[in-house]
Amino acid sequence: MLNLIPDEEVAVIRDSARLDDLGEPIDSLPSREAVRCVVCPGSTSDLGAERPNGARIAYTLHFPKTYEGDLRGCSVEVRGEAFAVVGDPMRTTEAATPGAWNMAVEVARADG
Repeated sequence: MLNLIPDEEVAVIRDSARLDDLGEPIDSLPSREAVRCVVCPGSTSDLGAERPNGARIAYTLHFPKTYEGDLRGCSVEVRGEAFAVVGDPMRTTEAATPGAWNMAVEVARADG
């Protein structure tokens, strides 16, 4: 069947640091998971007078219903660039999402 909504592969990057007996991180081994998402441009805006050359770059990623991971605190690599997940994304109810994607995830980074 023809897919009318194009998706693309992104990489979810999760920090999996081991902790010592006191709960301090002793090493960090980030894991990468490939996921096919719909990638939409997010808002772009200047950051204000305190950073006149700055810009906020953002995307809204629509994750598939089959994705079961938690994205809080993760980064996502989109088109070769890393972005931080904003907040704690939640899934839309099954009844409200007839298509294949049920979780809108905002990712952003600030440059400048």
